Amino acid sequence: MTRTEHAEPAPRRRRGRPGYDQQAILRAAVELFNRRGYDATSMGDLAKELGLTKAAIYHHVTSKEQLLAQALDDALDELTAVVTEASREQAGVSAYQRLREVLRRSVEVLVAHQPSVTLLLRVRGNSAIELAALERRRWLDDRLAALVADAVAEGALRDNVPPGLVSRLLFGMVNSLVEWYRPDGAYDLALVADAITAIAFDGLAKHEA
Repeated sequence: MTRTEHAEPAPRRRRGRPGYDQQAILRAAVELFNRRGYDATSMGDLAKELGLTKAAIYHHVTSKEQLLAQALDDALDELTAVVTEASREQAGVSAYQRLREVLRRSVEVLVAHQPSVTLLLRVRGNSAIELAALERRRWLDDRLAALVADAVAEGALRDNVPPGLVSRLLFGMVNSLVEWYRPDGAYDLALVADAITAIAFDGLAKHEA
């Protein structure tokens, strides 16, 4: 029998070791980067953590840098979408209302992506990937500051605090959750989101003399 007469079926695409698809490897990598530090973690360390060979990991990803890029995108993509949507003028919806919604949604996004956001907050611009992530964070700060300025112009917020400072303080309050918030802890997500929004905007509200 010749190869032409009885061609072998095309081999099925390997899926790797059961339980360790690309997303599972990414989750494990982020946890390890947060625990040991990205620079101090090698692909060999990750393989040992998962009980895999490095070859098995390279079946799913090309490099440690790819894992970092995917983790930072996971931390930033949904928040970018939230801020982009809030930056658009909407009929019947004030800048102040959109700003409050951004803050609440930021809490929800952080909790949903807490490991990746934790990693994001630790990058210092040591590579092109990290620099790109920091640039995206600056864009978010700028968009939020513009929304704050619009809310001030509406007369909804006090005008004696620079919008850029307000933006940083708001995101700083939300980002502090990575240090202590646990989904199975004493406070549920809705309560935390309500508390941050109330505290922030009670302090920022414009009060008549």
